[in-house]
Amino acid sequence: MAKITPLREAVASLVHDGDTVALEGFTHLIPHAAGHEIIRQGRRDLTLVRMTPDLIYDQMIGMGCARKLIFSWGGNPGVGSLHRFRDAVEQGWPHRLETEEHSHAGMANAYVAGASNLPFALLRGYTGSDLPKVNPNIRFVECPFTGEKLAAIPSVRPDVTVIHAQKADRRGNVLIWGILGVQKEAVLAAKRSIVTVEEIVDDLEAPTNACVLPTWAVSAVCHVPGGAYPSYAQGYSERDNSFYKAWDPIARSRETFQAWMQRHVLDTDDFAGFRRVLAESVKEAV
Repeated sequence: MAKITPLREAVASLVHDGDTVALEGFTHLIPHAAGHEIIRQGRRDLTLVRMTPDLIYDQMIGMGCARKLIFSWGGNPGVGSLHRFRDAVEQGWPHRLETEEHSHAGMANAYVAGASNLPFALLRGYTGSDLPKVNPNIRFVECPFTGEKLAAIPSVRPDVTVIHAQKADRRGNVLIWGILGVQKEAVLAAKRSIVTVEEIVDDLEAPTNACVLPTWAVSAVCHVPGGAYPSYAQGYSERDNSFYKAWDPIARSRETFQAWMQRHVLDTDDFAGFRRVLAESVKEAV
């Protein structure tokens, strides 16, 4: 049964040092607010999982939260590299980051396997790829029925999954729409889950065949309007393309990155405070 609680309390009680944590959201509904709260609370030695690590993982890696990253594609969408991610891999700053790279299809199937309580996922994939040469967790098995060679990878079963969604009702049922990615599977695969939402309502008014996460699958629901910023939340907000462009020069320098994170995240109490300080920074730059 989901508990409606402030984000700070949800992270404090549900995210622990050493956990495997998945912050999912594909193109939109990326849980930036929750990622910032994990940074504020100084979580360490996390194994971060995500199909497409982008800005929030760049920030979490650069702030020393991560020990390992399990992922498929990683980058600043439409802009270029994740410089804090690259610095951790190439130079070991702020410390060495272990990586386990998969394909998109592999990651999606690994989440489905985790949600199905299976130890591994099977797929037709990785043929002709060099990933099996660098990832020992990509293996191949023979189908007992056809003799076909299939790829096998461990299922993804996070200790905690964090997502952003549009609505929750007061019982903790969550409604998501738009590009879903693997949010549903990531929550169902996890031991615990945190969902930040745009609004909490009396009735979800969910249409037929909508994606609804039932309250029993969610640990905590947190009311955080705009919590996906700078990504978008369909029906509520647009993507802030300027933020993604601005992040590139900020993240290139360790000193610039640290100063930005100190002012905008560590020195703010919550995500609303982050948005206020960010607005001030934009005005100063004009």
